[in-house]
Amino acid sequence: MDLVKFLKKEMIWVKTNCHDQQEVFQTVAASGQEHGYVTASFLEKLADREEVFPTGLKLDGYGVALPHTDPECVNEQFIAVLTTESGIPFNLMEDKNQSVKAEVIFVLGLNEPHSQLQVLQQLMGIIQDKENISALLEAKNEADIIDVLTKIAAK
Repeated sequence: MDLVKFLKKEMIWVKTNCHDQQEVFQTVAASGQEHGYVTASFLEKLADREEVFPTGLKLDGYGVALPHTDPECVNEQFIAVLTTESGIPFNLMEDKNQSVKAEVIFVLGLNEPHSQLQVLQQLMGIIQDKENISALLEAKNEADIIDVLTKIAAK
């Protein structure tokens, strides 16, 4: 399973100007609906799931978030990628009373359980390497993000 096949240029935002989690979710949901990737309930379900099961991860000097929602909200599988200059607050996976400023956000739009598990495993390997995160944050456009992730996945 290669997560690169789920990357779509129209679902990547480099140095996004979103200021909070809600804006991130609205941006992803709007583009997802426009391209037929998600149902109308995607935005609400994504926000609801994040509230109950936060996805922020505080790693070695940086933050990442991996929000996702129910498979029935996804028509066509995708992984949205957002990078940000200053980070967007996400509550921590292990303690929802604490938050981390996520500089890289992967919104998983997956509707097959085995895809989700394999992609999550691959993403965990990617995000635990600070060099990978640095390369994503240095990306200048959508093609750079795809290129960086393709090279990492090929290792």
